[in-house]
Amino acid sequence: MSTRKSRASCARDVALFRYSLIRPLADPVLTAAERGVLVREMARGVHVGPAGEAVRVSRSTLDRWVRAWRVGGFDALVPPVRQVHPRTVAEALDLAAGLKRERPARTAAHIARIVEASQGWAPSARTLQRHFVRLELGRRRDGTAPGVFGRFEADAPNVRWVTDGLHGPLVDGRRAVLFALLDDHSRFVVGHRWGFGEDTLGMQAALHDAVKTHGCPSYLYCDNGSAYSSGQLAWSAAVLDIQITHSRPGRPQGRGKIERWNRTCRDQFLVEIEVANTGGGSTCSSLADLNRLFTAWLHQRYHRAQHSETGQPPAQRYHHSAAAPPRRPGPDQLRRAFLWRERRTVSTVATVALHGNRYEVDASLTGRKVDLLLPGRTAAFLRRSPLRTVHAPHQCTRLKQAARALRVDVLASRVGGLVARCGRRRVSSGFVYRPACRARPGGRGTRRRSPCGRCSTTSVPTRVGIVVAGLR
Repeated sequence: MSTRKSRASCARDVALFRYSLIRPLADPVLTAAERGVLVREMARGVHVGPAGEAVRVSRSTLDRWVRAWRVGGFDALVPPVRQVHPRTVAEALDLAAGLKRERPARTAAHIARIVEASQGWAPSARTLQRHFVRLELGRRRDGTAPGVFGRFEADAPNVRWVTDGLHGPLVDGRRAVLFALLDDHSRFVVGHRWGFGEDTLGMQAALHDAVKTHGCPSYLYCDNGSAYSSGQLAWSAAVLDIQITHSRPGRPQGRGKIERWNRTCRDQFLVEIEVANTGGGSTCSSLADLNRLFTAWLHQRYHRAQHSETGQPPAQRYHHSAAAPPRRPGPDQLRRAFLWRERRTVSTVATVALHGNRYEVDASLTGRKVDLLLPGRTAAFLRRSPLRTVHAPHQCTRLKQAARALRVDVLASRVGGLVARCGRRRVSSGFVYRPACRARPGGRGTRRRSPCGRCSTTSVPTRVGIVVAGLR
């Protein structure tokens, strides 16, 4: 941004400098002799000019300024505008203005080349730019005037939440990204989550915590990034009855509140976390430390400080008694809203692949398309730490890591009269979908064959967070 002052501003500074010198000389209580002594002292001294430079002023100049001030007041001290006749041929300027009006997208440099090719010479591009400004032709490339945006604010808390991603410091060699949801009315941060990457999993994690704690908003305002345009987020919003509104491409002015909050976060929190001269490194060794420190700053500093726009602390404005209670989803609705949905085709060996792993389904589903539903926490776990194991009737594995981390069962749903079967047992919707190679410990340390009849290896029942939902 340029800090160069305009000609009018420079002229006003010169007038103020002259007034500061002559005002003591124009005091009516001074006699002629006293005024003469004071004028000679000022003429001998060195003064600081309007631009900060050292200036000497002669006695005749001081007397001329005093006479002008007594006749015309302060305006008489303003330097007159120079009356300079243009040296550029008027025909060239008229031709340039006509070319600009014909195609507003033409730049001054391009118009100068056209004028030079037409007349053999042309004014400089800077001369043409000043000429276009005087004629008010310095508009956008499409010729339209700059848009005017009104200011808006939600009438109550939880009416509109605004969200955006903020790229933060390096944690363990990876760039951390913050997803934050800001209440438009109070500027209260209802949800946040630091993670690696600006993806849908991080956005849904922040939204899940916000909805679980503060209820559902009526609108969610965001940009057009992949994290906000995914089908997973649209599914969650549809189940929770939240209307997602995307800002128009190239028009970020509507997200000014969250962008201003991002700057506050950088100026007050990240400036203390990031380590200088490390290329974005931080003092945090893990995301858990970063989330813990950020939560402490958010609740102890930001939410309690008076906001410059609203005049109230965000926490006080958000939790005031006059606000209507938010709409809160039930546990089943909340779980259903944030189930991660993946569509897969069952292979010829009755398995489906998900993030590098293979899971067994009933043989009757071979060749069909199924929807796999799993919690977002499970999807994040599988993406971050793929188990790299195969769970098929003819290759049994124990998957102890999955059983400890996920703690949910595989379910089968009946769609269109089709009933899934597991080994020799019929499975209906809502029953535990056991692996085909299931452990059946015999008495006295004996070992029985698995139900599939193909494998003699026994294994513990595996519980993974997948629901076979929509059969196609």
